[in-house]
Amino acid sequence: MSHIAIIGCGLVGRAWAIVFARAGREVVLWDAAAGEGEAAIARIERNFADLAAAGLVAQPAEALRRIRIAPDLATALAGAAYAQESVFEEVETKRQIFRAIDACIGPETAVGSSSSGIPASAFTEEIACRARCLIAHPVNPPYLIPVVELVPAPWTDRATVQRVRALMESVGQAPVELTREIEGFIINRLQGVLLMEAWRLAEEGYASVADIDRTVTDGLGLRWSFLGPFETIDLNAPGGVADYARRLGALYCRIAASRDVHQPWGSELIAEVERQRRAILPQSQLAERGEWRDRRLMALAVHKRDAER
Repeated sequence: MSHIAIIGCGLVGRAWAIVFARAGREVVLWDAAAGEGEAAIARIERNFADLAAAGLVAQPAEALRRIRIAPDLATALAGAAYAQESVFEEVETKRQIFRAIDACIGPETAVGSSSSGIPASAFTEEIACRARCLIAHPVNPPYLIPVVELVPAPWTDRATVQRVRALMESVGQAPVELTREIEGFIINRLQGVLLMEAWRLAEEGYASVADIDRTVTDGLGLRWSFLGPFETIDLNAPGGVADYARRLGALYCRIAASRDVHQPWGSELIAEVERQRRAILPQSQLAERGEWRDRRLMALAVHKRDAER
């Protein structure tokens, strides 16, 4: 039986395993580091328990039984319908794993990379299976945040993109298909603009780090959890998006022009933001707060699921 191969059992790989197993797919894990597969299974079991408590998976024990560990890469890929690579975000590391995948992949298997910003053309050009490779970039954790960016390399077959898109839709993900490569893809380019301005506002002392965060958590983010930027402005002017552009386009142009030079985040600025963040959340509580974040995402996922019924 065909299955989904997960290459790399870290945070992102484990999350992808949950996505596919929860949707009824057989999943085979492989990681180059000894013991990583077993550790991943133990963590996934805890994640399934949390999801079951939130009402986001009906039969966690059955879902867990659909996940197994492969002793080597060739075994993981044998008969796989699709492979999701989630190794370290570094070009040479990805180039090496894709060479290894190419050496033992079947003739029908498509391969997606979880790369956050490195395009597939940077590490698939020289391999024989390159037409079946593309970026499938999730937002972590993908079992709670369904969007996934599909970014083809110049040599990726159109049929591969269509197959992977259909697969992602079948397991409950929300694919976003790019027409061609661009550094950072869409998610990180949009997030990057917001982050760059947030750092500059903090550096220039216009507001505290906490208050800048609050403009999103108690403001923009409430709309953005169910509206995109274009729909947001379409609903924010009586005549829709064209009316909004006429009313506020010049303002946004002036704002953009006021930041004609983008500077790296300096060491002093980073230290100051770190100081403010650690006053709010001590380093020792980061993991606990991350678990809180996931519980809030679960509650939001339940709300959005029920609201769409």
